[in-house]
Amino acid sequence: MNYAGAGARFLAAIIDGLILLVINSIFGFVLGGNNQSPLSYLLSLGVSIGYWVFYQASQGQTIGKKVMRIKVVDASGNKPTVMTFFLREIIGKLVSAIILFIGYLMILWDAKKQGLHDKIAGTVVVRVTDVSAKSPVANTNNVAS
Repeated sequence: MNYAGAGARFLAAIIDGLILLVINSIFGFVLGGNNQSPLSYLLSLGVSIGYWVFYQASQGQTIGKKVMRIKVVDASGNKPTVMTFFLREIIGKLVSAIILFIGYLMILWDAKKQGLHDKIAGTVVVRVTDVSAKSPVANTNNVAS
């Protein structure tokens, strides 16, 4: 597998963060311009979890990952389940951040470029190949070897 480096992953996270910022700001504005209300906070939390877990599980990638041509796969190269994405995106990233972001920095020196959240969920981030764009019957995993 062709593992994605920290740079592509970081840029994908920035793109995804900006998308969520815009969406959550719109919801905050619609709810009266107060992003500090409990309803606004709960809606923002729901949108964020929906994007990171359910959207990614259904599409295979976030929009940021699509732009950067990377995706999350399990150890076998298959698309992870919703529960795996929940474990990676919510639990694993919380743990990665709590320990002074060392869980994220692990990407820089790990042989498979895995962060602690990847190791917790049993996932890796790989570069996406062009196989699916060239052939309608190509392997749906589209993982570079």
